[in-house]
This record gives sequence, C-alpha cells and structure tokens, in this order.
Amino acid sequence: MMRRLAFLVVAGAAAFAIAGPWIIPSDPNAQQLALRLAGPSWSHPFGLDELGRDILARLAVGARVSLLVGLVVVSVSATVGVLVGAVAGYRGGIVDDLLGRVMDVLLAFPGMLLAIALVAVLGPSVGHVVIALGVIGWVGYARLVRGQVLKIREFEYIQAARALGAPSLRILVRHVLPATLAVVTVQATLGMAGAVLAEASLSFLGLGVQPPTPSWGAMLDAGRSHLLDAPHLAIAPGAAIAFMVLSFNMAGDALRDRIDQRL
Repeated sequence: MMRRLAFLVVAGAAAFAIAGPWIIPSDPNAQQLALRLAGPSWSHPFGLDELGRDILARLAVGARVSLLVGLVVVSVSATVGVLVGAVAGYRGGIVDDLLGRVMDVLLAFPGMLLAIALVAVLGPSVGHVVIALGVIGWVGYARLVRGQVLKIREFEYIQAARALGAPSLRILVRHVLPATLAVVTVQATLGMAGAVLAEASLSFLGLGVQPPTPSWGAMLDAGRSHLLDAPHLAIAPGAAIAFMVLSFNMAGDALRDRIDQRL
C-alpha cells in the first residue's frame, strides 16, 4: 500500500511540476511587501515568503527544476555508466583494469564534496550542477552493470553467439545490455532521489539554481532564518524535498522487489 502511494506521489509531483505554474494563478516572482511573511490563507495556501511571494507557486516552479535536473542527471549518468560498465565487464583484461581504476579513483572522494568542488570551480548554475552530478553519478551505474555483465557473458546463449561468430558489438547490444535493463531501471529510480536531494543541497549552499528562479533548496535556506516568526517558509520546501526523496526511494524498492522475486 505504501509503495503504491509512493508511485502516486511521484506521479503527482510530476503533474504538479508540469501543470502547476499554469494552474496556480499567482506569479512566483510577484512581490507583495505589505504582506511579507504572511501565513497560510485561502488565497495563499502555503503563505508568503520574506518578499511577499507566493510559496505554493514557487514550489511548483521548484518542482520542475528539481525533476528536470534529476531526469537529465540520471539520463546522462545511466547512459555513460551502462556503456562503460558493459565494455569493462565484457572485454575484461586490461580494459577492465583501466576502467576499474578510474571508477576507484572517483569513488575514493565523497560524492557530495566532489560535486561542491566542481560547482565552485565552474561557477553556480543549473548547467554546472548537472555536469557535477553527472561526473560523480555514472560510477554507480558502471559498477552495477559491470557486475551483471560479468555474470551474463558466461550464459550459454552468449557462448553460443560467440561460437557462431557474432561480433562483440552485436552481442552487447542485442543480448547483454537488454539483460541489464531491469537493474538499471531500479538504480535510475533510486538515482532520481539522490539527484533531487543533491540539487537541493547545492542550491541550499548557494551553488545551484540562482535567483530569481525558485529552488527548493534555496527556499529552505531562506526559511531557516525565520523558523520562529514564519516557520512555514522552511516547512513547505523541507516537506517537499522529504516526500519527493522518500517516494522515489520507496518506488525503487518496489521495483526491485517486483523484478527480483527471490526477495
């Protein structure tokens, strides 16, 4: 039941991100300084921020930013990771050793610290956040796919394809990669949670989405200085981040259980 609810929350968040900015009448950047820090009301269900901007409207735009960054990061990371992991696992030998050392070097650094360092060097922006998260994100997919390919390449139908003289590229594309699709899908679902949280963390530190574009992390940072007089400024974006990350994690667990019936 809870896992079905997780899928509904993810679907609702996607619909909110896509349609929210058009459905919600308030302008996310329109300021009403006379009503700044106003609490929730019928006209502003989540209240107004320190500049009198509607929090619900800003949450909708922030959801679009978070999901878009997550989708791009996961797509890039999965593509690169699957290709690298498949080549390393199937070829073996010196190719596997070289690619394995590259992965070990990247894994030696804490992922979030490496992302902060990259964004600090490149400069704060959404594009640089995607690059930084992509650089550290592909390694997990590569190691996962490499382990799967090492097992799959010993299957009888793969050995038969080799014996018939099928090219390595054809075997990889037609037989090996499709067999890894299930585990990659689960990893991508969990990766969405990590990407959303990482984007919010970088924006919280001022290294992600720049004003006036709303971001859940930046909204949470702005709300922490008003925890006593206007707690709704921090509660709304904090709850949005928590529900989104939890929902993606639960959806990933549900997919994993569905794919691997032995669990």
